[in-house]
Amino acid sequence: MSNIFETLESEVRSYCRSWPVVFTHAKGATQTSEDGTEYLDFFSGAGALNYGHNNPALTKPLLDYLSSGAVVHSMDMMTPAKREFLVTFQELILKPRHLDYKVMFPGPTGTNTVEAALKLARKVTGRQHILSFTNAFHGMTLGSLSVTGNSLKRKGAGIPLTNSSKIPYDDYFDGTTADFMWLERVLEDSGSGVDKPAAVIVETVQGEGGLRAARIEWLRSLAALLKRHDILLIVDDVQAGCGRTGTFFSFEEAGIEPDIVCVSKSISGYGLPMALTLFRPELDVWEPGEHNGTFRGHNPAFVTATAALRTYWADDKFQQQLAGTIETLHRGLEEIAGTVEGAGLRGRGLLVGIIFPDLETASKVAAEAFANGLLVETSGPDDEVVKLMPPLTVTDEELGRGLAILAAAVRTVAGTPALASA
Repeated sequence: MSNIFETLESEVRSYCRSWPVVFTHAKGATQTSEDGTEYLDFFSGAGALNYGHNNPALTKPLLDYLSSGAVVHSMDMMTPAKREFLVTFQELILKPRHLDYKVMFPGPTGTNTVEAALKLARKVTGRQHILSFTNAFHGMTLGSLSVTGNSLKRKGAGIPLTNSSKIPYDDYFDGTTADFMWLERVLEDSGSGVDKPAAVIVETVQGEGGLRAARIEWLRSLAALLKRHDILLIVDDVQAGCGRTGTFFSFEEAGIEPDIVCVSKSISGYGLPMALTLFRPELDVWEPGEHNGTFRGHNPAFVTATAALRTYWADDKFQQQLAGTIETLHRGLEEIAGTVEGAGLRGRGLLVGIIFPDLETASKVAAEAFANGLLVETSGPDDEVVKLMPPLTVTDEELGRGLAILAAAVRTVAGTPALASA
């Protein structure tokens, strides 16, 4: 039989080209292919599987719900599953963090929540321009692409992407908050010719843009600048949120309160499609149905999302455990990076990787890692960073095994000496 994936599926497919096997089973941090080979998964569905594959704490309530005859598809109608999610999200996530947000269910993807955020910012302010950052990635639909920096993805739009401008991300120049000098000057100068924007959208860690992580003081300076000029701050927490950086929201450490927050990927906890757009109550100026989507009421996702929040975020135990996992991973990656001259660590939390001076090294390392049973991807405009996103629930044994495979791959590709710990 011919390979149906190659003969029938579109050429647009991408991840399967890097990992050309048929995966049949998955559990926790492991995926198994059709021939029985096991792979450590430090990709986690591009961040949609923060609690691992088929997590039993989420599988049981999902199966119970599906077998009960309860409503699966509900548009934006009221259901017990939606009610339980909203109550749990408010009690376990919003209230403990003193965040007063309304919760909107856009279409169930990351690009949908970004589109909703951009539309809302424009509607609230009456202004159309949006500022975003160099090397940003916010999604693949037209509005999201307009605030994305990657030239390949932007080219796929087929039309000019307008009503947005790019400004320097942290450390684009010299790594000081003086990076904001241009923005502040043009906002204050009536002769600058730059229209006052409706909003600025930012990732605290640029997941697809090379794992650049904004410094805490940079984020605070950005938030303060926008507040002074009555410009909305949108934080895109689609990939960096839901615990990926060590706290539920990636902006918590900075102590800022964005006007709008985009959440998706791991909010369902199980890899089921789901997204939220959070915003300050006074920004809730939508007319009924003004932004909608057929699958915004996906009740199985509400069920697993509620189970994930109750299992992992009911107290601070999981976050404390996560801090130890992050420390172990960073220590291991620093040791590996230290074996290659000019290499270094990028990212924050469990959204982290190694940047190599030779632009071809990262892709070769990722391929060698796959050949030895580890799934990692690359990141950055030139794929110059090996990117690791293990599940937040990864065990110490799995973490050590993954780091050993990665160290061996770097040694093979870059010809570095063996690590004592590997």
